[in-house]
Amino acid sequence: MSETKRFSLVKPTEDTPFQIDFDWWKNHDQNWRVYLHSFLCDEHKPLFSEEDTAILIDYIDPDTAEVVTVDGLQHVLMTHCSKKEDFLTDHTTMVNSVFRIFISNGNAPLTIKELSSITGKPARTILQTLAGTQVYKGIRPVH
Repeated sequence: MSETKRFSLVKPTEDTPFQIDFDWWKNHDQNWRVYLHSFLCDEHKPLFSEEDTAILIDYIDPDTAEVVTVDGLQHVLMTHCSKKEDFLTDHTTMVNSVFRIFISNGNAPLTIKELSSITGKPARTILQTLAGTQVYKGIRPVH
């Protein structure tokens, strides 16, 4: 039986940390891999097909030396493609910008204030969007 995550009913604030909840996203969007594939750089697009099931790789955490199994597509996006100059542009929508920021920082939690300083978008606008009833791209408060 799958475990159901319970989330607090406390309303997030500008100091609440958010991140991408990949488990939520995988369970609510059948095309999540197609979406991630669209972010690949030209060098890596040929290595992954949009229909591929997860290609798992062993990754050694540089801080802890722990070996963990990770999704290869997510790993390539986070460690290579997101480092390209054109990964995040001024013309990217707010939700996509926030999503790409999490991809580029290895999905480390960030507060709304931090996201605002990175995107240049008002913190209030980001908070109203991400703290509403609809979950965008799996971006949720950290629990």
